[in-house]
Amino acid sequence: MTRQTLTIRRPDDWHLHLRDGAMLNGVLPYSAAHFARAIIMPNLVPPVVTGAQAAAYRDRILAALPDGAGFTPLMTLYLTEETDPDDVAAAHAAGIATAVKLYPAGATTNSASGVRDFDKVMPVLERMAEIGMPLCVHGEVVDSDIDIFDREKVFIDKVLHPIRKRVDDLRVVMEHVTTQDAVDYVRDHHKRLAATITTHHLIINRNAILAGGIRPHYYCLPVAKRESHRIALVDAATSGDWRFFLGTDSAPHADPAKLQDCGCAGIFSAPNTLSCLAEVFDAADRLDRLEAFTSLNGPAFYGLPPNEARVTLVKGDPVVYPARIETGEGPVTVFDPGFPLHWRVDGA
Repeated sequence: MTRQTLTIRRPDDWHLHLRDGAMLNGVLPYSAAHFARAIIMPNLVPPVVTGAQAAAYRDRILAALPDGAGFTPLMTLYLTEETDPDDVAAAHAAGIATAVKLYPAGATTNSASGVRDFDKVMPVLERMAEIGMPLCVHGEVVDSDIDIFDREKVFIDKVLHPIRKRVDDLRVVMEHVTTQDAVDYVRDHHKRLAATITTHHLIINRNAILAGGIRPHYYCLPVAKRESHRIALVDAATSGDWRFFLGTDSAPHADPAKLQDCGCAGIFSAPNTLSCLAEVFDAADRLDRLEAFTSLNGPAFYGLPPNEARVTLVKGDPVVYPARIETGEGPVTVFDPGFPLHWRVDGA
């Protein structure tokens, strides 16, 4: 195979789960190896609700970094019905909190403290709009009468669009979008609105989870959808459109927590994300737009400069990644895209 190279600005990850304690220590080096910055999810137990808690969590992340790693955690606050607008504004002004994260109560891992009554969080959202602080949204309803494959579309119609009409100036990131409906909504309502797309949702559809037997390591929330939706996500990610950028939603769980009667939702993709993405963009004949998706669009939306450092991707013989990594909380399975990965980060 002829050697090919592609040099891009060092990427950022605009949606990342690092957990805490032994799991944090085990998974952090894989994100820090390739990414300069990451929006850190606050759904710990207990959740990261206040500015003080975010500062303490940031300190734990920085203390766990490998020596010499150039990685900046961008912290978020977990929105609850008791969140104090003054605390949110103070944390943002101090550079502690970059964004606030909205979880509908019960939507995903450790989301029990999330929002049920959206009227109760309007004062926080209004203050955020005043100061230009983004809201990161897990866009699913959790009503038991709504099919799990329809949760995103219903959330857009019943929750997100009404919120955006009430707080017109609020900057919103629809995280880990999974449907044509979400892609169309972002394109049609672009004012102060953007979306992240994960590595795995660009690659798998719901057959990966269900066809031929249950495959729990492909189970995530939002759940992967039909192939037509995956194609729509690839088209959005590879379009160069500034409103779409990378948020891996890399979410580690120890294998015993995945492999049980009620297993955890989450896919750990930090080690091989750049290889996977290069394959997706190469297959679409849009490698020239990979940098926009990974390194330019996200900083532009968040009002940050793109990274000056560069990384070079090299195409050659297939790269072998470990099937799992070991952490102090047990083994964590690495995302398997289901096809050979010929692209690697040079020097990795």
